[in-house]
Amino acid sequence: MSLFRKKSISTILKNAETENQHESLAKHLGVKDLTAFGIAAIIGAGIFSTIGKASADGGPGVIMLFIFTALACSFAAFAYAEFASLIPVSGSAYTYSYVAFGELFAWIIGWALIMEYAIGNVTVAISWSDYFSSLIKNTTNYTVNEWLCLDYFTAKKNYELVSSMLVAGVPLDEIQKNGQTSGLIEGFVAYGQAPKLFGLRLIFDLPALLINVIITMLVYRGIKESRNASNIMVLIKIIVVLIVIFFGAFFIDTKNWNPFLPNGIGGLLKGISAVFFAYIGFDAISTTAEECKNPQRDLPRGILFSILICTVLYVAIALVITGMVSYTELNVGDPLAYVFEKIQSLKWLSGIIAVSAVVAMASVMLVFQLGQPRIWMSMSRDGLLPKAFAKIHPKYKTPSFSTIFTGVLVALPIFFVDINMVTDICSAGTLFAFCLVCAGVLKLRMDPTAPKSKFKTPYVNSKFIIPTLFLLTCFLLYFFNKSWFDYYLKFESFNAFVTKIPMYFFFLGFAVISVMSFKFNFSLIPTLGLLSCFYMLSQLGYKNWLYFTAWLIIGLIIYFAYGHKHSKLAQSNK
Repeated sequence: MSLFRKKSISTILKNAETENQHESLAKHLGVKDLTAFGIAAIIGAGIFSTIGKASADGGPGVIMLFIFTALACSFAAFAYAEFASLIPVSGSAYTYSYVAFGELFAWIIGWALIMEYAIGNVTVAISWSDYFSSLIKNTTNYTVNEWLCLDYFTAKKNYELVSSMLVAGVPLDEIQKNGQTSGLIEGFVAYGQAPKLFGLRLIFDLPALLINVIITMLVYRGIKESRNASNIMVLIKIIVVLIVIFFGAFFIDTKNWNPFLPNGIGGLLKGISAVFFAYIGFDAISTTAEECKNPQRDLPRGILFSILICTVLYVAIALVITGMVSYTELNVGDPLAYVFEKIQSLKWLSGIIAVSAVVAMASVMLVFQLGQPRIWMSMSRDGLLPKAFAKIHPKYKTPSFSTIFTGVLVALPIFFVDINMVTDICSAGTLFAFCLVCAGVLKLRMDPTAPKSKFKTPYVNSKFIIPTLFLLTCFLLYFFNKSWFDYYLKFESFNAFVTKIPMYFFFLGFAVISVMSFKFNFSLIPTLGLLSCFYMLSQLGYKNWLYFTAWLIIGLIIYFAYGHKHSKLAQSNK
């Protein structure tokens, strides 16, 4: 079928070589630069923000979640590394899916990756704005007006909620002191004090918009400049994280590690979205393949080195902060700064942490803003997007139009986005891409005519391991967690059934993969990558599945309206 027409690896490499003869990207990246890009993408909101909520939900045992997520990402990273070595072009998961599953799946992945890079950067920009505004407030005599660091709809919603409480007789002081309602005050003040233009209140996140413009300009200017900026920011981040670990270790009280899992496995898994979001970004390295000096050797190393380094740092930080204070105190937006402010002799560190958090967020934006234009460039080369997206700047050797378009796409939602919803949707799009890349490796391994990659994931036959794992999981759930088993077999109402659909899909997929592993002797590592990423996807909740489905439907409409007709494969087959 034309929807599943595939591109051969030889055709992709030949086309990339032809493109490079005309408008090539500049090759400046080595393994150190790629590892730095990976660290730049991974160490951001996860270590400076979301680690707090994950620790509050899971307790000190959150380190288990970091390790599990790191393993899942490492399994997926092996698949990315194998593909990157085999197909060293800028398309990342989009190109890999084109080879393994055909054009329709390639488009779906390309569309899903917009959620990871462009939409994900909306979240990062807003988080950066929060840290930057706090830094200005705490270190200078200036403050950023509330109506200049919040989106319109959040401000209006919070204003209405606080107003209703005031009408009900709740004093403003009480609202401010209550931990569950204190976060509404910023929106209440922003909406109340915002100036009006033609009757409409002017409320927008100015710092988030400014950092987006600055990062876009840097990425537009060139890969060499982006590399240098990334390397500097990564060095700053790692130094600060090591300082935090070193000084914090002297103030650990091991009593805070007991109980280790205060809320059980259920509480631990509540943080899975936040912890996975902390690892998002390592795959962006693969989008720079055409700017690498030796992509087939260096890309796999850069991907795996960055995950390993970041996992060690994440686990160490989690142990330190849960050892310094009780996990119950960590559900705050800036957990690292909060922990060190509580210890008088270490208060000086909180200012350094605040500065490094601003640097960390900026570096994440830089890598994401690098990745998205290169995905669009690859899709444009295949005819699925207009030719303008593949245009290379004659002087700076960057995908110029795609870079500017990415900047605009990130800027617009900043005015109205719900940051929590975007975080989960971003995770959904990324996990879906990871699943397909792992499945793609398995599919290529089944093709005896497929070329061999210079980097190959170690082969372990999963013929008996995966089916045994499936049966063991069912056995343990039935005999040792009967309530969980009964819950998913009980049909109380349609709404309750809908909430369980993601887990039903996971177990159905687990059963199918077990059968296929037995029949086709699947390689163990990519199979585990597929299963673990699929499991994390099932834990994001049914609403995120609905949002993601709606996003895919929009993408399919665009594909059938433009991409399917203009595809170069379609033209060549006529």
